[in-house]
Amino acid sequence: MKFTLIICTYLRPNPLLQLLQSVQEQTLYPDEILIIDGSTNSATKEILKQYTFQNVHYFLVNEKDRGLTKQRNFGINKVNIISEVVCFLDDDTVLENNYFEEIIKAYVIFPDALGVGGYINNEVIWKKVTEDYSPKITEFTFDGYKRTEGSRFVLRKKLGLDSNQSPGFLPEFSHGRSIGFLPPSGKIYEVEQLMGGVSSFKKSIFKDFKFSSYFEGYGLYEDADFTLRLSKTGKLYINTAAQLAHYHDRSGRPNKYQYGKMVVRNGWYVWRVKHPNPSLKAIFKWHAITILLMVIRFFNIFNTNKRMEAFTESLGRKMGWISLFWNVPK
Repeated sequence: MKFTLIICTYLRPNPLLQLLQSVQEQTLYPDEILIIDGSTNSATKEILKQYTFQNVHYFLVNEKDRGLTKQRNFGINKVNIISEVVCFLDDDTVLENNYFEEIIKAYVIFPDALGVGGYINNEVIWKKVTEDYSPKITEFTFDGYKRTEGSRFVLRKKLGLDSNQSPGFLPEFSHGRSIGFLPPSGKIYEVEQLMGGVSSFKKSIFKDFKFSSYFEGYGLYEDADFTLRLSKTGKLYINTAAQLAHYHDRSGRPNKYQYGKMVVRNGWYVWRVKHPNPSLKAIFKWHAITILLMVIRFFNIFNTNKRMEAFTESLGRKMGWISLFWNVPK
């Protein structure tokens, strides 16, 4: 299958270089690589001049096309007509050498797939367990593996607010478990959400679907919005054998206050994309979990060494939540 890789980047020349070097080692190489650069300086363009990567096409976008969703839509319009699959990668990821081989393999195994996601392998420690293993409240188990629960999920369990769906599916009250809660089993799992920075899609779907212009700049949860809309029309999968590392480079990210506001407001938006008319019970749970996470983040002021980040993010979450009562996202 012919496939295109789109990398949207912003002020991250060195992480982008590391990613391209890992692409160069792939057992299956992209037929074209589109670099969509929203940077406000020439550092990325200059570093690319120093290296030669096959099939690379570089585009520096102006202000009207700057921002993650806009850059993705810009890139989609530049994809070669012969491509059958379009892959997206965050610019701060590094691939295992069989990443694309496993992504394309999933489309062969599941020809009904509209999208296939990869698997981040450097964020969580998983351990194999027996089928009859009984997890502690501080553990999460799935498909013969266990991982340690974060404090927020432990509290949610105690308060009866845990997700009632498998990872990658959104409950009626939202706040589900992300695909990061799928284990590194090497299996392919059906989901209804993909992470945009480790995703791929059949090119044909872009005739009817675009990334939403609602998500400006950093675009938090734009991937959830896009894939939840897409999953209403067909199947999405995660291939946990298509592995990569994500290093969360801090450059190009919003300040923690703006991030906190986006977590709440964009989270509300995505929730209503999937469940436009939730029940009263689901509405109560959404707000209860939102407040709980806000409180947890506030108390991080006292139990972490990044006190100012915790304070500004918790304040952003609070203001984002309060704003919903007079300014609902549309």
